[in-house]
Amino acid sequence: MKKYEAVFILDIRKADDEGAAFSKEFSELITSLGGNMVETTPMGRRQFTYEINKRKAGIYFDFVFELAAAKVRDIKEKYRLDERILRNMILVYDRPESATAQGKLNLE
Repeated sequence: MKKYEAVFILDIRKADDEGAAFSKEFSELITSLGGNMVETTPMGRRQFTYEINKRKAGIYFDFVFELAAAKVRDIKEKYRLDERILRNMILVYDRPESATAQGKLNLE
């Protein structure tokens, strides 16, 4: 299994509970596909530099998980047309351990 990082930007108007339900749903999806969740980071509300679908802000989530490469396509297909999601991105997580040990960016 490979390690992946997924970033989701949720629509504020469609996520009533600051995205807690989405976070739980995503974690359950990963485990149902045979993977495991390594880290979930709610990054909170952020203003956009430019509007996305006539929205000026969104709720950001960062997930790190391990999953078989073939199953990542299933995740992308599931959330491709989801109205709650403004943007999403799934990347292979290949940060060196020393980079995470030095400290994370403080976005607040």
